[in-house]
Formats: sequence, C-alpha cells, structure tokens
Amino acid sequence: MNPELPHKKLERQFYTRELLTVAKELLGKILVKDDGKIIFSGKIVEVEAYDGSIDEAAHTYIGKTKRNEIMFGIGGFLYVYFTYGAHFCSNVVTGKEGEGTAVLIRAVEPLGGMKKMAHNRFGRNLINEKEKYNLTSGPGKVCKALSITRDHYGIDLTGNKIFLLDQPEINEEQIVISKRIGIKKSVDLPWRFYIKDNPYISRK
Repeated sequence: MNPELPHKKLERQFYTRELLTVAKELLGKILVKDDGKIIFSGKIVEVEAYDGSIDEAAHTYIGKTKRNEIMFGIGGFLYVYFTYGAHFCSNVVTGKEGEGTAVLIRAVEPLGGMKKMAHNRFGRNLINEKEKYNLTSGPGKVCKALSITRDHYGIDLTGNKIFLLDQPEINEEQIVISKRIGIKKSVDLPWRFYIKDNPYISRK
C-alpha cells in the first residue's frame, strides 16, 4: 500500500452484499486510481443503485450482453460504459454472481492528484474555486478527471490499479435519498444517495 494511502483497502465481501446496503456504504469511501505515475483519489459523495431484476433503467434488465456481462459477475469489479457518445461512467458491481446489480459513482470530492485531474478536465493545472467544485461533480466528470476509460472495464477492485479504501460509515442522518437523475424508466425508485450539504454532488 502506498504510504500516502494509509487506510485499509475494501475486500471482496464488502461488495458481495445486497445492492442498496453497498450503495449507501460506498458514501465516504475513497476511490483510488494508481496509473503508475500519479495516484488519483477522491471521496465518494454521490451514488445511484441499479438492479436489472426489477429496474428498467439498469443495463442488465434486458439480460446478459457483451456490454453488461461484468455486471452479472460477482461483486467487486468495475463496470465502465460509454454514454451519449461522449462520456464514460464507472460502476461498482455488487452482489452474488448472476444478480446483475451495480452502483454508479455519480460524484466524488477530489483529494489527490487534483492538478492532473484539472488538466484532464480543463486542459490546464490551475483552476478557480468554481471549477474546483465542478471537477468531479458528475459520473462523466469523474471518469474524465481520473482518466477512467473502456480500458478499465472489468478491473478487479481488490487489485492495485483502481480500488476503494475504507472509511467510517456516514451517519444515516447525513445521507440524502432521492430519485435517480437523467433516466426515463423506473424513475420513481428512490435509489440515489448522497452526502448532505456536500458541495461536490452533481445536483441537489
């Protein structure tokens, strides 16, 4: 473990539990990407849950395809997809094999590698306060800032390239629950979770 990252890495059993439990407990955990040259890190502050067994907005609702097959595997792997012809989005696969569940990382609070994140997002290292809050405040922004692409599809989150570090659980009273954003199906499911009053969330 890098000395700059003293916290314990989350192990497989964290991810293989029930979808909504994992989704809530991902809040506050530290997402880390180590590309060998720079270490990116950020606190997860907003997520959305997807379950293909009952959720028409989930990519697994239609059954297994080449695109979504990693979501049908055991929890603890990264599902990356391309959307709107412009953005990558990263998801944490959860549950047991065959369940088809995952949690979208909607926003993180940047911690480490911010200059490189800014360069990835804005083409320059120096950013103002407004841009700082906009740096990783959306699923596409997170992937662009951390250089997460299709190449990272299927990465084992218990490995050393992209992983999550444990942190104390966020208190229930600090977790806001709402409907998910930017979907047209299963819109009433209250499966979006974010940290109350955090300035890095995508939308209040």
